Amino acid sequence: MPLAMVMAGETRTICEFTGNEEMKRHLQDLGFTRGEKVRVMGENPSGLILMVKGVKLALNRGLANRIMVED
Repeated sequence: MPLAMVMAGETRTICEFTGNEEMKRHLQDLGFTRGEKVRVMGENPSGLILMVKGVKLALNRGLANRIMVED
């Protein structure tokens, strides 16, 4: 399922990315790597507040839809 579909307070594991290589590289530079845990801290109409590798960051829903996660 896309990360954008995860509810606030839930933690999931990143399993893959969609999009072109430049997009995948950008997400990996932000700390999103396969096997990494990501927690949705909160959300608003424009995006999500996430915790990845102990760092909080905001990500718009367009990018969050490109990150596939599993339980």
